[in-house]
Amino acid sequence: MYRRSRRSFLAGIAPVFLAIPARAADPIRTGMIGIGNRGSLLLKNVLAESRARVVALCDIKPDRLDRAATTAAADHPATVSDYRRLLDRKDVDAVFIATPCYLHPEMAMAALQAGKHVYCEKPLATTPEAVRDVLQAVREAHTVFMVGLQRHSDPGLRQVVAKIHEGAAGKIVFIQAQRHAPNDFSPKGSSGDWIFDAKRSGDVIVEQAIHNLDQCNWVVQSRPERAAGFGGALLSPNNPPGRTTTDGYAVNFDYRNGVKMSFTQIAFHPREMPFGGEQTYIFGSEGGVVLETGMFYPRDSSAKPVLLAERKRDNREAIHIGKFYDCILNHTKPETDVTMGAVATLTAILGREAMYRQKVMDWKELGVDV
Repeated sequence: MYRRSRRSFLAGIAPVFLAIPARAADPIRTGMIGIGNRGSLLLKNVLAESRARVVALCDIKPDRLDRAATTAAADHPATVSDYRRLLDRKDVDAVFIATPCYLHPEMAMAALQAGKHVYCEKPLATTPEAVRDVLQAVREAHTVFMVGLQRHSDPGLRQVVAKIHEGAAGKIVFIQAQRHAPNDFSPKGSSGDWIFDAKRSGDVIVEQAIHNLDQCNWVVQSRPERAAGFGGALLSPNNPPGRTTTDGYAVNFDYRNGVKMSFTQIAFHPREMPFGGEQTYIFGSEGGVVLETGMFYPRDSSAKPVLLAERKRDNREAIHIGKFYDCILNHTKPETDVTMGAVATLTAILGREAMYRQKVMDWKELGVDV
């Protein structure tokens, strides 16, 4: 079983963290923890990374292990069902963690304590307390810790954001963003029943919308100071039975630097209805930018729209994973480090708690110094 109590785990952490020497001539021996839908995609990209070799796979489901072992057959990986056995292995230098969200803190801290380099999928955790624990563990470790906020490795998006930071839209004052899907998760889908349990997934704002919120933090170059919102299981109450996650909500964020943001996420936007999907509108003193297309629309109606940067379909997953191995080999700090991961996670938690409590929620109430 994956599950351990946070208290019992923390009591067993040793105070010494060891860095692993890595030589460019040697493949970085990699272990994969969690090989479901997300983990399988990571595995595919790790196998394509010339500087890595997959030496161990871990999942509690035998069918997933079998499929992953077949996919990675050329690397001859060992297979285990207990992640602690993988971390015990001396031939594992780095690990990828792609398990259900509530397990990320326990596994990440255990991997750090074992002296491994860690690529941890978002979110960092599902509670502020667990975020604080991971922050502390990473600060005491001497290995690379990178968070799977892959949008930061999208070349086109990076160019658009850089143009905004250079002042292409003037002073940014407001963001309107959304994550709209035509359908809810399927109870029988690859995500499993944990996705509908807010305690395990963090709810969809933490499990999914963290990418969108992190993207907005990146553009604004700040973090929210407070949030307020409403939502719930609007069309799918108790479907599946016992569901505690939302299927629609709206949250407003007030940033430290004065920028305001309105964010919505719904799971019932008709496929043929306009303005579905992910949309991020950045409004500034000189005009607006659609982040998904890279187009700038001047406020001056006599001026024509301008393409800030072309958004191509680059494999940002592979690029992001490549940066992880760059950091290991060059002993450098990743851009999407634990601090960025913590701020993104806490932004989502802030919105969730404001919605749950139906009150204006201040960042300081989260109780995490970041």
